[in-house]
Amino acid sequence: MGRNLDNAAIAVLVPLPSVLFYLSFLSSYHASVSHDTSLSPLWSWCVDHPFLLANVLFFFNVNVFFWLISHVQESHWMISLYWTVIPVLLVYYYAMYPLAQYNYWRSRIVIIITLVWSMRLSHSYFRREKWQWGAREDWRFSDLRRRYGKRWWWISFFAVYVSQQVYLLGLSLPLYIIHLVDKPLNIWDFIAIVVCVVGIVIAYFADTQLHAFVTKNKKLKELGKPLVAILNSGFWYYSRHPNYVGEQLWWWGLVIFAWNLGHGWTFIGALINSLCLAYVTWLVEQRMLREKCRAEAYRLYQKTTSVWIPWFKPSAIARKDKDN
Repeated sequence: MGRNLDNAAIAVLVPLPSVLFYLSFLSSYHASVSHDTSLSPLWSWCVDHPFLLANVLFFFNVNVFFWLISHVQESHWMISLYWTVIPVLLVYYYAMYPLAQYNYWRSRIVIIITLVWSMRLSHSYFRREKWQWGAREDWRFSDLRRRYGKRWWWISFFAVYVSQQVYLLGLSLPLYIIHLVDKPLNIWDFIAIVVCVVGIVIAYFADTQLHAFVTKNKKLKELGKPLVAILNSGFWYYSRHPNYVGEQLWWWGLVIFAWNLGHGWTFIGALINSLCLAYVTWLVEQRMLREKCRAEAYRLYQKTTSVWIPWFKPSAIARKDKDN
């Protein structure tokens, strides 16, 4: 209980350096405008370089600060939680920026769906962790810790934190563009909204189905009964990784917003994330194949079920599943 409360306090307090710095910057800027005075060189640089400032804050507050805390706690749990929070902080950061220009309704819509996305992902995280703060770190980080041994203390800075800066700032580029260009809403905005919302819905139900499957197997194990080898129902009947599909739809939906505003180049962040997720997909599947109790069933699942894009099984397989 004590550790859980300590981790909760750390998670709440850890973004404060960036938040307080940004609020000080905004206060100084508005004070200079009100009194018609010049800004200090530091604040002037901040006004002129919003995206660079976001990277600087991320580097010191997340890369350095989170990394130092991880060595004290011997766990990198916090970066997993903050995947759900940082995009929310960024969308407000860009919306509040002194020189921001944007369509009011587009901004509010994107802020709302970003909050919904964050709540969905946060709920999935805490449900998986049994509502504990920092109970464990991502299994991929634990594997890397074992692989690199004594070198992990410095490799983790780049593998866990610097890499996350590239992903999160790159993925969130559309949030920057949305608050950089003032253009009336059009049909492409509504298409982007639909893609984002569909992605959130698919990810939510896929995660819920996976959680129910894992919970059921835990109960079967406690009763000494055979485990269910694979999840092959709901969204998981049509795709081996529907939760990843939903998450990708969310990020590519944001790209549509930016593309509609004349900045289609922002697709690079979503593309890099998709390529990285392809590698993570391979890691997850290799992990499944190493488990003797489900390796054979999972090989069959691989042969009959689409890896990402939901699709129907071969007719013979579908009839067999229906009969079972």
